[in-house]
Amino acid sequence: MAENYDVIIIGSGPGGYVTAVRSAQLGFKTAIVEREHLGGICLNWGCIPTKALLRSAEIKHYAEHPGAYGLKIDGKVTADVKAVVERSRGVSARLNGGVGFLMKKNKVDVIWGEAKLTKPGEIVVSKTSKKPMEPQHPAPKGTKGEGTYTAKHIIVATGARPRALPGIEPDGKLIWTYFEAMVPKEMPKSLLVMGSGAIGIEFASFYRTMGAEVTVVELMPAVMPVEDAEVSKFAQKQFEKQGMKIILEAKVTKVEKGANSVTAHVEMKDGKVEKITADRMISAVGVQGNIENLGLETLGIKTDRGCVVVDGYGRTNVPGVYAIGDVAGPPMLAHKAEHEGVICIEKIANVPGVHGLDKSKIPGCTYCNPQVASVGLTEAKAKAEGKDIRVGRFQFAANGKAIALGEDQGFIKTIFDKKTGQLLGAHMVGAEVTELIQGFVVAMNLETTEEELMHTVFPHPTLSEMMKESVLDAYGRALNA
Repeated sequence: MAENYDVIIIGSGPGGYVTAVRSAQLGFKTAIVEREHLGGICLNWGCIPTKALLRSAEIKHYAEHPGAYGLKIDGKVTADVKAVVERSRGVSARLNGGVGFLMKKNKVDVIWGEAKLTKPGEIVVSKTSKKPMEPQHPAPKGTKGEGTYTAKHIIVATGARPRALPGIEPDGKLIWTYFEAMVPKEMPKSLLVMGSGAIGIEFASFYRTMGAEVTVVELMPAVMPVEDAEVSKFAQKQFEKQGMKIILEAKVTKVEKGANSVTAHVEMKDGKVEKITADRMISAVGVQGNIENLGLETLGIKTDRGCVVVDGYGRTNVPGVYAIGDVAGPPMLAHKAEHEGVICIEKIANVPGVHGLDKSKIPGCTYCNPQVASVGLTEAKAKAEGKDIRVGRFQFAANGKAIALGEDQGFIKTIFDKKTGQLLGAHMVGAEVTELIQGFVVAMNLETTEEELMHTVFPHPTLSEMMKESVLDAYGRALNA
């Protein structure tokens, strides 16, 4: 006999487990199905462990430049690759255990296996057919397993996986995805990165700081092409100063594999082909939703370009079935998945005041060196929409805290509607901007105007003062520039 729940969530990534917690808080009998590891890709193979790697690279960078801070370090700074990876995996394991604790604390049942929708309100869970990545965290004790389960509401939160280009498929040895790039057994002397989105540029930054010769190939005319053009150009110059080679408007058309190296045929803008040989290659050309083998077609659930089609509340075209996070389409970000899940479950519970997700106010962060963060419209998009705008900028080089930190390279850019004073977008590049961007996200959600931002007192000395100065600059009132 099938065990019945109010809500079953398929996938325990950031979207899935947060939705499960909120579901339990709302009084629903809740279960979550997971086939590999609690916390999903983000916690185990994405957001968190990559930041641990980048932190090691950051410390190495500071240690290699002690003179800039009046210090001396005798001897050469070297990276113990095994120890760096072990630290990263340890951080992941700690948080993996934390998700297990949250499930237990909130009385959410964990069903271990692979779920498939068989009919409205029903799933069948079987033993997972996917070979787990190593190192693998064990299934929590006391979890449920194979069988049939029913629920009035089933939420698909199966996430996404790396996209592979035909003929250039990752093999796990010479051509890596972010999985293999996260756990190198040894540091490659040279690396080719295909794609300069957040994943590609973060790994390019990590490996370059660790000493590898890095070449980035990008199809678009700019690195991090979704970012504001000024930010992209500035970041590229900083990457190149660090010794990174960047090739724009180019594509890898073919790869030849050697015993311990790859040779990529790179077609340039003018049609000429250049051969680039490197020890390893990272394929970072985007991700695609995990929609296969879920039984979506059995129920007639609509999909589009590899993602489940949903409305602003995560509802699919089939009553009682929902989708959130990466599998529900871009932007494919962990914080979007979490918020989307909370909206979805609160709408199911008829919580008063629930609003559909506004994707225009979701921040994006890239943890390269220098960091990049943004929210809202770029200058180009604002103009393309026919908006009459004011643009403000403020340089890190004019900020006391940035200078004291030895991090005086970067800027903050703000875009306002000239008629209403509405903040349309904010774009940052430089030290710790991934921590600063939320100030502008809050301002946009509160529909704050330029006047209110100008009358807000920012603490001194902080990097955040540049945010206010950028606003002032948009109206010709900058005080420190």
